[in-house]
Amino acid sequence: MNIILLGAPGSGKGTQGTILSKRLDIPRVATGDLLRAAVRDDTPLGREASQFMTRGELVPDRVILGLIEEVLASPEAERGILMDGFPRTVAQAEAVDARLAERGRAVDHVLTFEVPRDELVRRMIGRAAAEGRSDDTPEAFEQRLAVYEEQTTPLLDYYRRRGILTVLDGTGSIDDIAGRVMEAIEQ
Repeated sequence: MNIILLGAPGSGKGTQGTILSKRLDIPRVATGDLLRAAVRDDTPLGREASQFMTRGELVPDRVILGLIEEVLASPEAERGILMDGFPRTVAQAEAVDARLAERGRAVDHVLTFEVPRDELVRRMIGRAAAEGRSDDTPEAFEQRLAVYEEQTTPLLDYYRRRGILTVLDGTGSIDDIAGRVMEAIEQ
């Protein structure tokens, strides 16, 4: 089963992705984690990504997709993959579709978590305090939300037209949300 989790920063993608990955025994892929691991392991793609990251630039799609391709080729991904917060644009979605199609696979479910803006801000403030994240300032968070909303609306429409998008209420307890996630993928 190939699943994509989408949602604004602070919507619970990471938490729910971790739970779902364990339940389904499929790898969870978050591009930030992939990039950090590739840089740490000094892989060819990691070295290339590092050049962009050290300059504060976005890592190009071809590098990110190369990392996704490596995961798709791994034995752990034979049962499926859970992409957490990726793709972020329609162009990336089309590239992921092509990579999966080469393997005779497709995206089965796209779940997006809807959370009211004030709740996202509350979560961000709590996360910043708990994790000591200096990048989670209210201003930086508002900017990330604006970018997410701008880039993701076309992506949601893309998956909605394909009939694989499920919009989930991302509020409530972690267990309640996890129950909604399981319900959505078991349909």
